[in-house]
Amino acid sequence: MARNAFIPVLTVLALSACGVKEPAEATYEEVAVIHETPEATEGRTSRDRSDDATIAEGEAGSGAEAIAPTETQTASTRTKEVKREADFAEDLAAAADPAPEMEPMLDMDEAYAPAKMAKSKPTSAPRSRPAPSPGPMPLAAEAPAMPTGGGAVGGLYMPPAPPPPPPVATNTEHYTDYGINGFTDAGQDNLSTFAVDVDTASYTMVRRKLREGYLPASSAVRVEEFVNYFPYEYAQPERGTPFAVDFEASPSPYNSLNTLVRVGVQGKHVAFDERKSVHLTFLVDVSGSMQSNDKMGLVKKTLKMLTEELEDGDTVAIATYAGRTDVILPPTPISKSGTILKALDGLTAGGSTAMGAGIDLAYAQADASFVDGAVNRVIVCSDGDANVGQTSHDALSKKIRGFAEKGITLTTVGFGTGNYKDTMMERLANDGDGNYYYIDSEREARRVFVDKLTGTLEVIAKDVKIQVEWDPEDVLAYRLIGYENRDVADKDFRNDKVDAGEIGAGHQVTALYEVALKDKPKGSIATVHVRNKAPGPDAPAVERSFDLDVREISGTFAATSRQFRIATAAAGFAELLRHSPHMQEIGYRDVEAIARGAARAEYAEDKELIELIDRAADLNGEGAFVQR
Repeated sequence: MARNAFIPVLTVLALSACGVKEPAEATYEEVAVIHETPEATEGRTSRDRSDDATIAEGEAGSGAEAIAPTETQTASTRTKEVKREADFAEDLAAAADPAPEMEPMLDMDEAYAPAKMAKSKPTSAPRSRPAPSPGPMPLAAEAPAMPTGGGAVGGLYMPPAPPPPPPVATNTEHYTDYGINGFTDAGQDNLSTFAVDVDTASYTMVRRKLREGYLPASSAVRVEEFVNYFPYEYAQPERGTPFAVDFEASPSPYNSLNTLVRVGVQGKHVAFDERKSVHLTFLVDVSGSMQSNDKMGLVKKTLKMLTEELEDGDTVAIATYAGRTDVILPPTPISKSGTILKALDGLTAGGSTAMGAGIDLAYAQADASFVDGAVNRVIVCSDGDANVGQTSHDALSKKIRGFAEKGITLTTVGFGTGNYKDTMMERLANDGDGNYYYIDSEREARRVFVDKLTGTLEVIAKDVKIQVEWDPEDVLAYRLIGYENRDVADKDFRNDKVDAGEIGAGHQVTALYEVALKDKPKGSIATVHVRNKAPGPDAPAVERSFDLDVREISGTFAATSRQFRIATAAAGFAELLRHSPHMQEIGYRDVEAIARGAARAEYAEDKELIELIDRAADLNGEGAFVQR
């Protein structure tokens, strides 16, 4: 064999010895930038304390630098290098490192064993926040320093490297990783307390990412917002009560040793012609970051849909903010809807973002149109990217809470991608006793502001807290699936000064627990306490209790209702997307099988869930779905 035949092999060995590797292709998860914002905790409510999680911040890395030929090489040597460069590029592609492996997940059989569980919180103090799950992996590490041109390395010829790949666009989206709830020993702490949440922004943000061909950042996934996106047919509340509670349970399809328990809350319906009058202030971000059609273009369409659903007696004001703030339209009766629609058509984007000054202006307009006993609400439309002015959450929070106590609530509606600030938008809505939506399409705008308008605007119960009291005689351990940033200290359940969540007309709240039961449980395994205030200032709190009897646990998962199985599939999907250690034996195709078997023909949301799980499975490399 000719001596030259060994050159390609030896070249690859030399490269390996030098640590040279081709940067792996970055996924969306690796590109996403997670921003860290420390939060002050003094004087804040329990919901704010649950917001005090860290946000990891990273930047896209760079690939290896191109290596230029040295000045001393001869023309003959350069000619030979052309062929060697091509061989070298092929060798690098073949030897590229695989994507970094994920950290090993917990053993499911050990996860619920009481002997191995740490007490997650004392009953007299707030639940300790679970350790944050790892943030998105960085892009491929920078290659070690290399010679600047072809030459010898360790006695072997080193041809010049191929040019670097094009740079990856920097992504500056901000999310918060609140961790993942673990199991709690019911013998040490049998109380689980949280504030309700009817937001759905996380689901629609993830839907957009998947349809664009990316797996989302794990910190963008909030399980409860996936589960609560889907409609359920719960029992309606009795006359004179704001809501009813519905239970269902069965062995878990994700761990047959445990039981999955669903707690469903159904808010009372309010007929459209019975709703209160509505006085809205649209606060629109018209900064330069809002110029794209999926931002400003979709904002206009969304607010037009909402305006066209209003009736006589309702009013609309429009304010904008960028480098400066403007009142585009003072409070105007809906009888002049043409004037309102024309003002919306005239909105354009450009400049920096002074969100704090914009909120001041919006509340001034809302205050001018305030009607006691009516719906008075500011609706903020933005990508959350506030970069000039009074932009810290603490500074805005105090102002927003003061108006919420007076009766002017705040809803945030998110748009766009690439620079989206999820944490800012969610916190503003929490402070304003409102809800948080993300609009990724005209269809979603219609769903929120046409189909579900009354529930979106009219609150039937505020500061709603749920406390599940597990019976340690029958329950070994439990974990709440999701609601990590809605945790409330057990001792604060009956502290009516502590802020909690709101329920709109017809809204549903669903919570899932994974429970390890003792052998042959009897009677009631848990009591669910729900505490809330009526809308309006100074309303007293009312508490209701509901028992979960062991007889309500189905013998098999297959015997449960379709809506129970859809909720289970939605939760499992979210758990996989956020890399939950409680799903180590489960894949996307397993969850897809549950969704396919449970899909309800009358709900388009179920069909969409199957589509999204299928996309995630493909992006995760799991292969095609096989019907079992």
